[in-house]
Amino acid sequence: MPEGDAVRSVQAAGGAPLSGAPPRPDRARKIALLVVVAAVVYVLDQVSKFLVVEFLEHEEPLTVVPGALVLTVIRNAGAAFSIGTGMTIVFTVIALAVVVAIVRTARKLHSLPWAITLGLLLGGAVGNLTDRIFRWPAPFQGHVVDFIQVFPVTRFPVFNLADSGIVCGGVLAVFLAWRGYQIDGTRQTDTPEPVEDRGRSHTEGEADTQAGEPARERTDG
Repeated sequence: MPEGDAVRSVQAAGGAPLSGAPPRPDRARKIALLVVVAAVVYVLDQVSKFLVVEFLEHEEPLTVVPGALVLTVIRNAGAAFSIGTGMTIVFTVIALAVVVAIVRTARKLHSLPWAITLGLLLGGAVGNLTDRIFRWPAPFQGHVVDFIQVFPVTRFPVFNLADSGIVCGGVLAVFLAWRGYQIDGTRQTDTPEPVEDRGRSHTEGEADTQAGEPARERTDG
């Protein structure tokens, strides 16, 4: 067998991509899902902010569910849930860094759950970043529009839909990491690969797996 064919056979047996092979076709679908989720979060956030500013700002709070949900417009110079008021520029820079990090991470995205997670985070981050860049009082110092207040008697912080996307994405990210789901579509388990399987893998040319190292399996998600 020619040397080139032998190398390709070993790569295929070990699950490695063939040299010069096109990227996995599902990667484009996962990135498309990320973009769609982010766009939905962003549009809902911006439309809802436009509506509450147009119709509720300078008006009495609107009670939607008595004792549970009130709509009231505030301008927030801090982070999500009105945290860190007075550090607007710092949070603007952080939001920009988060957006860049998510975009860079998407290059190795092969996981459906992570596509949804990153989409929620990206849509929420861009939603609030838009406020910080374009809203009063100045570019990159704009105040974020918050308007959702739950259980007002508990003084729960007022927030917006972008904050909700960020929080939901953060919770999902923690859950996926805890369950061992990786962004590249593999899953890290606590079960070591059996010794005899490791020996067989070495013989076939697969990557070495040290004894006791968590095994990684490809998932469809």
